[in-house]
Amino acid sequence: MNPRPAKVATPFDVQRQGLVEVLRSRGITDEGVLQAINTVPREVFVPPAMSGRAYEDSALPIDNRQTISQPYTVAFMTQSLKVTRGMRVLEIGTGSGYQAAVLAQMGASVVTIERHPLLSQKARTALADFGYTVQCRIGDGTIGFREGGPYEGIIVTAGAPDVPEPLAKQLSIGGRLVVPVGSLENQTLYRVVRTAEDSWKAEDLGPFKFVPLIGRSGWDDASAA
Repeated sequence: MNPRPAKVATPFDVQRQGLVEVLRSRGITDEGVLQAINTVPREVFVPPAMSGRAYEDSALPIDNRQTISQPYTVAFMTQSLKVTRGMRVLEIGTGSGYQAAVLAQMGASVVTIERHPLLSQKARTALADFGYTVQCRIGDGTIGFREGGPYEGIIVTAGAPDVPEPLAKQLSIGGRLVVPVGSLENQTLYRVVRTAEDSWKAEDLGPFKFVPLIGRSGWDDASAA
């Protein structure tokens, strides 16, 4: 019997592996995160005209004046969330769907909320096409999704003026919320841990820059314009 021929690496496979080495050199140490980045096809989550830039370590524009986050940012936030298989995770800001795919690839049970219907639908299609079971919802992510909680992890992929209280209250005890907080121009990334029913502690993870988080517990459209 002839052996099955070895899979031939595609250019995207090679670029994906190269990105993993870049992330490793920048301090990403969680092997689960690196393996997920090395598996999820980022090229299908960027606009077709930009597929050749999919594995640059940079943010890229998508529809509705939004962006797909820089791979380092995705990896750092995911690592900071300390994802484990079966973990209930709420993502605020579906965007392209790439961050949700990375979480799902790591075995998390993911609910993701997006306020732009077009982005949500495109992300839903891309995620389903690659077999990722992710619950995609349309609405105001700043108030979360109480019906699916409490969550062991919440990840916010847009910059907020303050930690959204509804999200902090949807964490389980010991759950972690990773959220950028600051001005419209610059934010600091925080990991907020719920330590008891009415107690949280926050850890400064360093400066980052995101698109604004719009909603009842975020920025309003006029402020962010």
